[in-house]
Amino acid sequence: MAKVLMKGNEAIAEAAIRAGCKNYFAYPITPQSEVAEYLAKRLPEVDGVFLQGESEVAVGYMIFGAAGAGERVMTTSSSPGISLMSEALSYIAAAQVPAVFVNIVRGGPGLGGILPSQGDYFQATKGGGHGDYHLLVMAPDSVQEAVEMTMKAFVLAEKYRGPVMIMGDGLIGQMMEPVEFNQDLDTTPTNKDDWATNGMSTRKSKKRNLVKSLFLDPTELNNNNLELKAKYDQMKKEEVMFELYNAETDYQVLITSYGTMSRVCRTSIDMLKQEGIEVALLRPKTLFPFPEKAVHEAAGKESCKFVISIEMSMGQMVEDVDRCVRGQKPVEFYGECGGDIPSPEKIIDIIKGMI
Repeated sequence: MAKVLMKGNEAIAEAAIRAGCKNYFAYPITPQSEVAEYLAKRLPEVDGVFLQGESEVAVGYMIFGAAGAGERVMTTSSSPGISLMSEALSYIAAAQVPAVFVNIVRGGPGLGGILPSQGDYFQATKGGGHGDYHLLVMAPDSVQEAVEMTMKAFVLAEKYRGPVMIMGDGLIGQMMEPVEFNQDLDTTPTNKDDWATNGMSTRKSKKRNLVKSLFLDPTELNNNNLELKAKYDQMKKEEVMFELYNAETDYQVLITSYGTMSRVCRTSIDMLKQEGIEVALLRPKTLFPFPEKAVHEAAGKESCKFVISIEMSMGQMVEDVDRCVRGQKPVEFYGECGGDIPSPEKIIDIIKGMI
């Protein structure tokens, strides 16, 4: 299939359609509004439904309703918008229905700025809303990977019957790159008759399906939380994704980084290599489940002197990195979060200074 040049936001939108999503509800917020603009035009062409909600709070519950009916459904937003959807995210997780959320992250906290950031790591990986739940979170480093992860997100959401998030910084949504849409990925919907509120006559059943997140009986609530935990444990066994770069060398430094920031780090590694300094990169593709074992093993290599987490934040993923390294090596951090992305030369200066 020929590649086509597309803006990240528009490529994500097209990927959702290719994955069989015909339901999209959203509220405009930069830097991801092009997703809604694109789908407002494209969804009617495939007999789909686009609806702009009156707020992100309303959108969250539109998603809940469509997901509960067994429909493939997606929303996209940016940082403050995801905050407003957090209550609905908790409900969706508790009710065990599949839905896809895309967060094209902007600066924060507060209104912050519309330039790229990775400041929503905690929000995405540590819950965001109330209660014991997780999102399965994937973080692309390119427009092509955003396309692939978006298509896969619908499959994973149905596999685990829960919300899946694509977390890309603002640059992923705004930059243009050549992409192709992989039609080999099996995006066939799973059978939802056992749980979806899709009508007894539709599924020719006398059994009522009830989707709920209210469990007043303590045993029932505990059992639902145990079911959720079992899913998260399964994710940790089956869905961890990461990339190692230049890790076959006797590297002195291990960088952990993700998304756009990891691309800068790869360039820095190539430039340092020309000077005879070996540095490796471990890039998590899934932020939850986190590649705990891979980080531990990479940090444990005898030649490695220290680990540094480089992020477009004030230090969020570094906490998970430090937890996984478990004291084998010093764990350092460098981050910027105003919207400017550190240059390869800046990263090189930091690495050399620490060495």
